[in-house]
Order: sequence, then structure tokens, then C-alpha cells
Amino acid sequence: MVRHLRSLQDFTKDELGGFIQRALELKKERQDGLQHRLLDGKTIGLIFEKPSTRTRVSFEAAMYGLGGQVIFLSGRDTQLARSEPLKDMARVMARYVDGLVVRTFGQDVVDELARYSSVPVVNALSDLHHPCQILSDVMTVIEKKGPIETLKIAWVGDGNNVANSWIQAAEILGFELILACPEGYDPDPGILHKGRSNAAKPIVLVRSPEQAVAEADVINVDVWTSMGKEGEEESRLEAFRGYQMNNGLLAKAPPEAIVLHCLPAHRGEEITAEVLESERCVAFDQAENKMHMHKAILEKLIGG
Repeated sequence: MVRHLRSLQDFTKDELGGFIQRALELKKERQDGLQHRLLDGKTIGLIFEKPSTRTRVSFEAAMYGLGGQVIFLSGRDTQLARSEPLKDMARVMARYVDGLVVRTFGQDVVDELARYSSVPVVNALSDLHHPCQILSDVMTVIEKKGPIETLKIAWVGDGNNVANSWIQAAEILGFELILACPEGYDPDPGILHKGRSNAAKPIVLVRSPEQAVAEADVINVDVWTSMGKEGEEESRLEAFRGYQMNNGLLAKAPPEAIVLHCLPAHRGEEITAEVLESERCVAFDQAENKMHMHKAILEKLIGG
């Protein structure tokens, strides 16, 4: 049966744990100099309506590192720009490649492609979910802090797609999550309600960044103005005043707490240069882990 990664909800706790464990193994093997040919002869299509640096390069490096091939298509290069029905595109592309990695705006695009594709579809970002990012983030947390079930994770900033996927991760993997978002910038209410209803540990939404970080083992921050929201930048800068991850806010957290940022970072907005460049921020290890996690995802979904 074809498995798609549309959101974290597509997989069980054990399956998500399997992705993470395999990514850690692949990272160790690469550090030891082992060359992988696990997807030799396989090809993936990257369909990116939203531009990207890290996501594109990490998926390409992952596929090439497994011995496979990559075909990259921007939004203007595909029939998405010409209003071809998605179901037609999915059925045609599935005859050319062994998997589709999609970075787009609407979650409905990912869901429609998955509905009609006979090869795996991987959500590399939509406005609602960012599952691959959170899997690599959780991998980073486990590397730095140990089993995530014992930790308290904080989110400070916009209740965006990354926050939504953190809520799903907390629901499935069973760790405590506290989110601090300005009023009017909360996570998706349906995802939040479902997460709270099913989670083994609390998922809490507050307005105070200081409250969120007070007992946190891990602090997540992200840009205040996501791609596609540029017209709201001025109002967002005002709304998020006080949510900056700076030395003052970090001092409110336990001294062993680490800071995550999925990058790119806007120094002086959501995070200061001092925090980003400090030993407590693991953003660049986090960025590397995207490649290892993408390897694990591609190996599992395409290699079987």
C-alpha cells in the first residue's frame, strides 16, 4: 500500500519513532564514511510552488546521498500554473517518478495529489503543516536532551504551520507543550482542540513568552511573517513586540534550556544575533538534521 506523509497524523507513534531512529543511524553511518545506495535507480520529483533553500537542498542531498536522482520543478514549470486538474498531474507524474515531494500553499494541494498518486507524496511544507521539519526538530531534541517524552517544549511566536505540527507531535509522541502566541495569531483551532483532547500530557496556549519558557527544556522560535503573509508584516511586527527571543527572555528559562529555530532567521526580529550565535542555540545542527531525516523518510516511503 502506498503511504503518504501529508501530516504527522498519517503515522503512529512507533512509526514516527522509526523515522527518527533511522535518521540517527543514517547520520552516524555518514559520519563513519559509509556510502548509501539504498535508492539506486529511484527518482523523486520536487514540486515547489514556494521557493526554498534548505528544504530543496536537503531533499536533493538526501536523495543523491541514497543513490537516487532528483527532478526539480518550480511552480511556474508545472501545470499547476496553468490550472491543470491536480488529479491529472498526480496520475501522470506518478508514471515518471517514484515519489513526489511537494512544497505549496494550500494543504488541499498535498491532499489532492496524494489522493490520486500511485507513488508516495511527501508534504515538504503547506500553510497548515510542516511535518518533515518537526521530525528533524524532534531528532535534534533527542540528540541534545534525550527522550522527548520527559521534556517540556515551548513555542514562542506565530501559531503557524510549524506550531501546528508541533501540536500534532506532542499529541502523538506524548510530551508536554506550551505555546505563547499573541492574540489573533493562535494555531489552527481544530488541530489544537484535537491535540488537547488526545494528548497524554498538557498542551497549553498562553499569551506570555515568560510563562512559556519558565520551565522549558527546549524553546522554539520562528519568523513572525511567513511566506505569503508579507502584506501583514507591519501589523505583525507590532503584534509580536515582546515575543523576541533575546538574552532577557532566555534568562527566564532554565540555564540548560536550548533554543531551536528552523531558519531562515531574521536577526533583530524574532531572535537576536546574540542568541542565534550562542552555544544554547542549536539551529545549525537542526538544519543539518533535515537532510538525515529526509533520507529516512525517502528510504521508508520509496524504498519500502
